[in-house]
Formats: sequence, C-alpha cells, structure tokens
Amino acid sequence: MNRHSPAAAKQRGMAIISALLIAAVVAVLAGAMLTRQGVFTRSLEAEQSRIQAQWLLQGGLEYSRQLLWEARQKDVLTRLDQPWARAQGGAFEARLVDEQGKFNLRNLVNRQQPDTEQLQHFERLCGLIGVDPAVSRRISQRVLGSYDQRINDVVVPARYPMLRSLEDLAGIEGVDPALLRRLQGFISVLPANTWVNGNTASAEVLSAVVPALSVSQAQALVAERDSGRWFINRGDFVNRLRLPQVAVESVQVGITSEWFGLHGQVRREQRRVTLDALLHRPEDRQPQVIWSRVGV
Repeated sequence: MNRHSPAAAKQRGMAIISALLIAAVVAVLAGAMLTRQGVFTRSLEAEQSRIQAQWLLQGGLEYSRQLLWEARQKDVLTRLDQPWARAQGGAFEARLVDEQGKFNLRNLVNRQQPDTEQLQHFERLCGLIGVDPAVSRRISQRVLGSYDQRINDVVVPARYPMLRSLEDLAGIEGVDPALLRRLQGFISVLPANTWVNGNTASAEVLSAVVPALSVSQAQALVAERDSGRWFINRGDFVNRLRLPQVAVESVQVGITSEWFGLHGQVRREQRRVTLDALLHRPEDRQPQVIWSRVGV
C-alpha cells in the first residue's frame, strides 16, 4: 500500500486525534484527582486547626479557673489588682471580668416579687449611661416576665424564657448591637441575686445602687480605691462615702465576688475561634463553668 495514499493519511490523522483525546481524558481525570486531593487536604488542615483551637480554648478555660481559685486562696477580697484581672496573652487571648462589679438584672425579682428598690436603681443606672427610659422599661418588663411571680398568693408562671446573658435582650425594641455593647460594661445577668462588689464596680454602678452618691462623688471614690485603698468590708465602704445619712444596712455593696465572665479567643492561621463563659467561684470549691459558648 502506498504510505502516502489518502487512506493512510486518514488513519494516521485518526490515530493522532485518538491519542490527543486519550491524553485530554487523562489530564481531566488527573486534574479532578488533584482537586479532590486539594479539597481533602484543606479539609484535613481545617479540622486539625479546629481541634487545636478547641484544646487551646479548653486550656485557657482551665487556666482561668485556676487563677480565680488561687486569688481566693490568697485573699478574701476581690480586687482589680489581682492576677485574674490582667489580660491573658499568648495563644489564648482572654480577659476575666467580675460580673458582680455590674448591676445584676436578676436582682429585679426577689422572692417571686418585683423589687421596687432595685428597679429604681436600674432606672437610675440606665439614665447615667444614656439608655432611653422607654427602652430601660422594656428591659425591666422582659426581665420580670422571665420569672414566676406571686400575685395575691397566686403564682403566675413566667411569660418568657429565662435570660442567660445580655444577648438574650436582643429581641427587645430599641436594643441594638451598639446598645448591648454599652450595657456589657455595666450590667450582668446572673442565676442568683447578688450584691455589687465595691472593689470592682464602676462609678456609674456605685452611684446607681447608692442613690445618695452622686456620679462625681463616686468617681472620686473609685479613683481613691484604684490607687490602692481597697475596701476591706462593707462598713469601710459606707464610712468612706462620707454620707452620714446613709445607713450601713441599707447599702447592698460587698467586697468579694463569686461570679466571673471569661471572654477569650484563639487565632489559628486565618481562623479565629472565640469563647465566652460564666464561672462561679464559691468560697469552698474551685470555680465551676456554669455555661460556655464557642463561636467562629
């Protein structure tokens, strides 16, 4: 047969085309395999990063518990110059906050009854930090509606779920993220009624719970306290108010704390994992985690 005949040329052309098609198919298959391998590798790396972050968060949580316990063993007072109050750096960036240095919304209800005095304190605090009175009233009603109430010897069941944190107020009209961030520095949500810690509270909170104390007087008191003159007991706090008309038994301010918030984060490559937790530190036991929330 003539190698240069049209038939031979056609066969050679078909062979080349077949070879190219096979090469293309192999290339596509190889590319798909490489893509799947890349996805699997990235997935594996992400899972490893997640696990490492969780271990770091757990380690940070345990370290925070230990800080609180050691502070309690060394000193009955809860003060802002103790190691627990310093920011934590390194792989786990965190800070512990004394939640009893804030106004506790749980105090609005006492023995299944609205606490009129505490409601007044809350309204005063909201006025001091710039919260609209209508919004503060809606917050109060939301809190009161979260607990069973006794009215004329009849227990009325709660109308709303119990609050766990300030974020649970987000559905209230007028409560936006900016307001929640402002409230976080002054207001807490704890599972039990508590006093305010005079050694950690802001001037606004102290002025709100001691109505005879003006903000300027509270600011001077806080400056004196933070210079190292910590309150050693409730009587010491009342004496330094320099308000003779204020009786010791009328002031619900203490010098120790049992409730602390932990806010931390871990960064792994491009990933950031956050941790928020509420810790309870009784007098006779190591701090316990009441709740914790992990976010990305």
